[in-house]
Amino acid sequence: MTRTNNLYFIIGALVILAAGLGAYVWHQESKPAGIEMQIGPNGVKIQEN
Repeated sequence: MTRTNNLYFIIGALVILAAGLGAYVWHQESKPAGIEMQIGPNGVKIQEN
């Protein structure tokens, strides 16, 4: 019984890891290409994507 529970735990951890990695990749790919400019209290900030 313990062996089966360990197997379910490992499978669940792998599923969560795969979902997290997929969300991270999707977030990185959905960023617009080019430059990003922010104007705030600390001044102007420009980043290249």
